[in-house]
Amino acid sequence: MKAVELRKLKVEELRKKADELKMELLKMRFQQKISGLDNPMAIRNLRRDVARVLTVLREKELRGEG
Repeated sequence: MKAVELRKLKVEELRKKADELKMELLKMRFQQKISGLDNPMAIRNLRRDVARVLTVLREKELRGEG
């Protein structure tokens, strides 16, 4: 997911996306502890996606769009 795509979304959509990604990250962490993951890099990529969404959300809040 690219920041350019995220900047097109509204603040409410970004918040919803952040929540979805956080839940997916939680599920992946549980799966990793229980049975392992096929792709351990997926957790790293997901964490970066969460950070990217939160960064764009903060940018919009500072601009007064939220």
